[in-house]
Amino acid sequence: MSLDIWPPIPPADLRQKEAETQARELGWITAETLRVCEELKHGLEDCYALLAPVDPGSTLVMSTARSEKVKGTITRVGTRIVKGTLNLQLRTMPPQNPQLSPQHSIHIPALDELHNHLNESLELLSVILSAKQAPDAKSLAETLTLLSESIAASAALLKGPPLTAPDQSWTTSSCPPGIFSPPLAPNISFHIGLQDSCIVLLIRALEPCQAPVHTLTKLGLAIGTVRRLEHDEMDLVFKYNVGGYAEAGSRGHGGQRSSEATRQPQYAPNAEDVYVREKVRVESGDPSLISLYSKLGFLSHVLGQTRRNLAAVIGYDMD
Repeated sequence: MSLDIWPPIPPADLRQKEAETQARELGWITAETLRVCEELKHGLEDCYALLAPVDPGSTLVMSTARSEKVKGTITRVGTRIVKGTLNLQLRTMPPQNPQLSPQHSIHIPALDELHNHLNESLELLSVILSAKQAPDAKSLAETLTLLSESIAASAALLKGPPLTAPDQSWTTSSCPPGIFSPPLAPNISFHIGLQDSCIVLLIRALEPCQAPVHTLTKLGLAIGTVRRLEHDEMDLVFKYNVGGYAEAGSRGHGGQRSSEATRQPQYAPNAEDVYVREKVRVESGDPSLISLYSKLGFLSHVLGQTRRNLAAVIGYDMD
């Protein structure tokens, strides 16, 4: 079975009609894509507002479940922790009540990087929408590819690294003891990161590898009257910057960057080899970050559908 046009159209006229039809399709899909880009820009502006440094910020409860090891609150404004009061009752350390000094704040690098990605995405859309002439379909498709990568990277930062992946960023990016009042003990690592749109606080009680072990402790471990606290880092040796990120030469890295796994750690000259005697993990869901992750997921879905529609018309390979 075949389809013929009657009366027959000369080949030259047919090619002209095909070119005119293709031009109309390209014009329509370009205009439709630009309309979607305007909606994406409004959505990204909403995402940007959720991360904006607006007082009073988000106050989160940081408390361990079914124990009194960690109790307190922290306040996030933008990409920083600006307030924090905690009560620590670790089993291997005397009780402490650190409070973040008013003149200090803790930057969360994952949120700093997320902020940069949102800026980058908004700039891409602004360039597209502010052009005097509509861009050609191929360059528009390439720009949307960059936008898709930026949004995907933003969502990955909020998702955080896999829990099964080894993470040693705390060895160089723990908070300096002196930013707290009273200062933390130098053998406590205070590290803040992101996981599943939650603020995650990891506190580790450390012990130098060269520290002598008391005879009674050795005897207790041998006969079973003394037990070590079991956790996933109990038998590992880490090189640790005692002064935190202040000695690593960074601004205020209290968290995990998405690229830290591929970056060489910056250890201070006085870095020590340590064991982790005790490890406590506390996480608190941040409503603004949860909403931000949800919005990014929706925008990614809309952008993916738009890219597929555009690619189908122009024959663009999305891969």
